[in-house]
Amino acid sequence: MSKFNLDKPISIILIIALIIAVVATIYIAVFPQPGEKFTEFYILGPNEKAGDYPTNLTAGESGNMIIGIVNHEYANTTYQLVVKNNQTILKNESITLTNSEQKEIPFKFNLPAGNQNVKFLLYKLPDTQNVYRSLNLNVSVT
Repeated sequence: MSKFNLDKPISIILIIALIIAVVATIYIAVFPQPGEKFTEFYILGPNEKAGDYPTNLTAGESGNMIIGIVNHEYANTTYQLVVKNNQTILKNESITLTNSEQKEIPFKFNLPAGNQNVKFLLYKLPDTQNVYRSLNLNVSVT
C-alpha cells in the first residue's frame, strides 16, 4: 500500500477517536459522578471564627457559639442535633438540609460550676441510635 492509501483509514480512525473523546467529555460534564458523601459539622466562637470558644466562664455567665452543619450527602438529609452536658440536654433540634445547603445555628448556654464537657452530637436520621458526627468542648466554670 502506498502512503496515500493509508491516509484515509488513519483519518477515519482519528475522526472516530475525536468524536468518542468529545462525547465522553460532554457526558462527564452533564452527568458528573458524585464524590464522597459527607456532612460538615463544626463549632465557631462568638466572632464566627474557629477559635475564641467560651472555655472559661464565671457562674451565671452565658457562653455563646455557633454550630454549623453543611450537607454534602447528594440528597436532602434530615439531622437531629443534640447538645448536652452530662445528662442535661441543652439543645435538641431537627434540621433538614438540601444538598450543599449550610446552616449556622446560634447557641447560648449556661453551665453549673466546675469542669464541664459539652457534647455536640449530630444524628443522620432516621438512625437515632448511632451518632453520625460529634464534637466536644471543655468549659471551666468558676
